Amino acid sequence: MTTTSSAVHIMHPDHVIASGLLVTLADRAEFCVTTHASQPHAAHAARVVIADHATGTALARQGHPAAILVITSFDREWEVRAALECGVRGYVMLSAGSDEIVAAVRMVARGQRYLSDAVMPKIADSFSREPLTRRENDVLHLLAEGCCNKTIARRLGIGQGTVKSHLRSVMAKLGVHARTQAVIVATERGLVPSRPCHGAPRHGASGAAVALTA
Repeated sequence: MTTTSSAVHIMHPDHVIASGLLVTLADRAEFCVTTHASQPHAAHAARVVIADHATGTALARQGHPAAILVITSFDREWEVRAALECGVRGYVMLSAGSDEIVAAVRMVARGQRYLSDAVMPKIADSFSREPLTRRENDVLHLLAEGCCNKTIARRLGIGQGTVKSHLRSVMAKLGVHARTQAVIVATERGLVPSRPCHGAPRHGASGAAVALTA
């Protein structure tokens, strides 16, 4: 008889993905599979909960007793790292085949971690670098929005000298020497959201191209 230790609860909000996961896992004798659509209360007894990035990270932060396996298309460094740091045990890309999904569920159910090959190099590289502090991250995001030092200082309630200090640290950690390079590298690594170009930059955007002493 299948025990609750192998109970797998599919909580992915995408109906097509959830259905595919059910087909992939339901005929495996080692798993007792339930779906949130038909048995929402089964999540409490599950050994593994499979969810999307947003749901999975939220459950992990809340301390859900199940091991959380995220299946997603989000592959940027900060997205993967944020999930792992809040307690997600498995991270699989949507492009994964059925064999990989089964292997991931099996490993997570045993208390191990599982990362798709596609994201392992990114997260390994991420953990090899010194992370940005929370305040440095705040400064970087405002810089990416096109804010000048004065605006960043006002928005964060700190002095312009402090802003410059944070920017120096941000650039050193990103391995760049200019503000524009910092934004480009941060966007490429997924540390800040990419912004589509809609003509003229917003007020203050020219500040992103000026020297650190601006």
